[in-house]
Amino acid sequence: MVLPPLPDLTTLSHAEKDALIVALWEQVGALMARVAMLEAKLNEPPKTSDNSSVPPSKGPKANREGETKREGPRQGSVGRKGGGRPLSRDPDQIVSAKATACRHCHAALGEDDQLLQSRYDKIDLPPVRPVVTRVERYAGHCSCCGGTTLAPVPNGMDEGTPFSPRIVATALYLRFTHAISYQRLHRLFEPLFGLVISEGALDAMFRRAKPAFDDAVVAILGRLRRSRIVCSDETSVRIDGKTCWNWVFQNDQMVIHVIRKTRGAGVVTEVMDGHRPVIWVSDLYGAQQGHADRWQVCLAHQLRDCQFAIDAGDTIFAPRMKALLLRAVVLARRRKTLAESTRREYRRRLDEDLDAIMALVPENRHGKRLRKRYGKVRFDLFTFLIDPDVPPDNNGSERELRPTATYRKVTGGFRSDWGAELFAGIRSVVGTAARNGIDAYTAIQNTLSGSTASKPG
Repeated sequence: MVLPPLPDLTTLSHAEKDALIVALWEQVGALMARVAMLEAKLNEPPKTSDNSSVPPSKGPKANREGETKREGPRQGSVGRKGGGRPLSRDPDQIVSAKATACRHCHAALGEDDQLLQSRYDKIDLPPVRPVVTRVERYAGHCSCCGGTTLAPVPNGMDEGTPFSPRIVATALYLRFTHAISYQRLHRLFEPLFGLVISEGALDAMFRRAKPAFDDAVVAILGRLRRSRIVCSDETSVRIDGKTCWNWVFQNDQMVIHVIRKTRGAGVVTEVMDGHRPVIWVSDLYGAQQGHADRWQVCLAHQLRDCQFAIDAGDTIFAPRMKALLLRAVVLARRRKTLAESTRREYRRRLDEDLDAIMALVPENRHGKRLRKRYGKVRFDLFTFLIDPDVPPDNNGSERELRPTATYRKVTGGFRSDWGAELFAGIRSVVGTAARNGIDAYTAIQNTLSGSTASKPG
């Protein structure tokens, strides 16, 4: 920043000099305030996963006491003792090793001399080779009428892609749940499965699979638009070098992922299509508010914000507020076992204690900021005590977005809109299936085959 030149004071009148002094004095005051604010920020504690939304992967890692560098997991004296692997219920074969002679005196040993000493499993994978079925389709020519009849083929043996639904499901599973790139996926199939699939063939395979997931998303979305409780969150993704947003809407029964170019509330309006749930669960982001009759603020976010204010020096408001929120979290774990009258009484006590905390006058600026916040959302902190089906936090949505963040870090993002839509569709199907006890690979297979096993009942 270049300092402007000082005007020629000899040419100024006394009134002009007075005006210049006043203007400079105001500028000095503004700069001093700015310096004080920057110095206060320098004295603030660093943001970690304990006092902010910074993920644990970005926080500092403290060494365990007495820990030394080691090559593999739980090597040496560090870690817990292993419990052993349970024996297989149905082994493919059994090898019985029996002694034929005494190794001391060389006397022969019979069946009655044998005593089972140990039993353990040895596990191996057989070589995986593709099963190739050659289809020879004939056309019959009628000597009577001269017509030609093309022979029918068995189900699943039609012309077109040579790859079976199981191969497609495997490729989709590895690509979208384990974030394996096209190039690595191409290199992976040949040594593991003895199957050569080019990157172009993978791309075509995924494009053909997309309509099945689009249909599944429509079915899940219809159920979401009838839900009483909806939890939502969002995180950034990259599409063709531009920042977009992966939104998630979920509850105990279903999950919907949508990727849009905006983070605005219009996305919620589009997804809900006029449906207004009874309760919405989210953080304090403005676009997530006002979409239901009631709102449950994520208490996990509030606990971290209170901890940051405590670390930043607030000793008046944040400590007591954090203690109150921790009490609420403990009650939330028992909410489904409590009678309605008991929940009402607990909420009354929490509200009374909150009144006492709001009467405090913090001096720290972070304490003041929190007091102002809770003055606005105080009636939305303990909604879970009104309806026990409501979670006290939005951790379910954050868990659903964690694979998106991993995918973003590993791959760098998407190169096309249809690829992002396919990712969102697969995450919706997999997340919904998980709530019904179905693993990701089975859910993808069911969707490709049109099975309803992965759909919520």
